[in-house]
Amino acid sequence: MKAILVKEPGDASQLTMGEAPDPQPGPGELLVKVAYTALNRADIVQREGNYPPPEGASPILGLEIAGEVIATGPEVTRHAEGDKVFGLVPGGGYAEKAVIHEDMAIALPSHLGLQEAAAVPEVFLTAYQALVWIGHAQQGETVLVHAGASGVGTAATQLARSMDMNILVTASARKHELCRSLGATACYDYHKGPFTDFVKEHTEGKGADIIIDFIGAPYFSHNLDSLARDGRLVMLAFLGGVKANEVNLRRMLAKRLTIAGSTLRSRDQDYQIRLNMEMTAYLLPLLEQGEIKPVVDSTFSWRDVADAHRYMEDNRNQGKIILAVD
Repeated sequence: MKAILVKEPGDASQLTMGEAPDPQPGPGELLVKVAYTALNRADIVQREGNYPPPEGASPILGLEIAGEVIATGPEVTRHAEGDKVFGLVPGGGYAEKAVIHEDMAIALPSHLGLQEAAAVPEVFLTAYQALVWIGHAQQGETVLVHAGASGVGTAATQLARSMDMNILVTASARKHELCRSLGATACYDYHKGPFTDFVKEHTEGKGADIIIDFIGAPYFSHNLDSLARDGRLVMLAFLGGVKANEVNLRRMLAKRLTIAGSTLRSRDQDYQIRLNMEMTAYLLPLLEQGEIKPVVDSTFSWRDVADAHRYMEDNRNQGKIILAVD
């Protein structure tokens, strides 16, 4: 089969179209003819050689797929050949064919196309895990979502809106209109510097109950300042660096803060299946009602994958970047 391969760890120029062995579905697995996949920051880090796939996973990039089931492994009961599905995979999405566990595959609803469906799995699973499973979000609470126009940011904003939360986001000014359209109460241009006063202004000095952060080191101290008592900081990435300097840890005790870090890809399969089942049950009715929608910024041919990676690295996207597998 054709697949996007990484010649050597490095920049986007290392991505090339090549040949790879067809994957074979094992017990409980589906073989899917991929129509669309999507970009994630993890793809860039893996391309650079800094994020190896989990043991046993495909070394090919790509964490989500949408397409048609073309074969099933033993013990499959929930899907059949010809079914249209989408879902999260531990790797292998940038290819003509990919394997997915049947309990991670979501049947395509009649109101959703495969292109839109490819924009759902990773971001909504990550956002749901951060808000509900780790952040213990409650109706009426305030959440601060950094990188509010990113894939996970747009998903987290919509999920928080569905939970009747007060939603603050940071994003560049040109992306504020999108963030507000998805449910953000107020937006802050991170180019202006620290966001602490912005959070206090929009919470009557109380602070945010939950912060979802992808930036890491440069935001860490400001995040602690911006949390309310009993606040929860959920860290999902370190785009700004991993070493925070001059952090006053006293605030953690004084405000009884909880700080949690999480990646979804490294979770075991049972955890991912349980999360997928719960998130799907919550999300699908909202998608059908139009209360939540996948946010697609742009679609590239997978033959232009290097351009798509550069587009993401330049932070130009608002929502998901899709690759069409032709």
